Amino acid sequence: MSDDAAATSGRTYTPDVEHAFPDERVNRVLAFVENDPEIEAYLDAQNVNPVTRMRYNDHGAKHVDIVRHRALCLYGLLKEGDVRFNGANDQGLEEADEAVIIALAATLHDIGHVVHRENHPYYSIPLAADVLDRVLPEFYDPGDRVRVKGEVLHAILCHHTPEKPLTLEAGVLRVSDALDMERGRSRNPYERGGRGINTVSSQAIRNVTLEPGEDTPVLVEIEMTNAAGVYQVDSLLNAKLDGSGLEEYVRIVALNTTENDQIVEYIEL
Repeated sequence: MSDDAAATSGRTYTPDVEHAFPDERVNRVLAFVENDPEIEAYLDAQNVNPVTRMRYNDHGAKHVDIVRHRALCLYGLLKEGDVRFNGANDQGLEEADEAVIIALAATLHDIGHVVHRENHPYYSIPLAADVLDRVLPEFYDPGDRVRVKGEVLHAILCHHTPEKPLTLEAGVLRVSDALDMERGRSRNPYERGGRGINTVSSQAIRNVTLEPGEDTPVLVEIEMTNAAGVYQVDSLLNAKLDGSGLEEYVRIVALNTTENDQIVEYIEL
């Protein structure tokens, strides 16, 4: 993870890697995709429509870095909580492929923005499929390439659409996409005068933390500086948690830390 992403991701818990990732497969895949010129170009180009042209929140390399990091942290916490994933398993893939599916889906989930912000998951599917057809032969035989590709595309499709995730791997990406909500994500549109609800509400989020919970495998703690952050917590994060398949495993707590703005002091989902 880059230094910028690490700074933005606050005190995000790092899971027991040996438990969460049974072998080094996901690290080998990440080493490949993080140094791939075509993927790097997509991560740069996909920010033009949402940020430069629409003054929307970041959807480029930094967003992808944070989402991927948090997705793998969320996955690790769920594994430590003995949550059983079904995507790779249903396809007859190995447990190590769960993290690969999540990492690849997080990397490619927003490349459809190069076409348009609206309906971008549907544009991401064919673009990601082309990238996967080039990347996956480096790591898988033909049969497993098809299965991993299908699971990655399923997660990408379900991250921001009415389609319900059918796997927990897809649910992890859907929730993690909304976990990138701190003020750093909206810095560029805010400085350019953007004052839409996504930008203003993101400015109100100071810190997001993922940790092991007492009653659930995952506790998400969100620190807000004013009540505008409620939109990020309820309309975005809670909406993505609903129907993700992770509802019983994740507890969300948001706290407004500003004394003179107590319209909303505390939210628990």
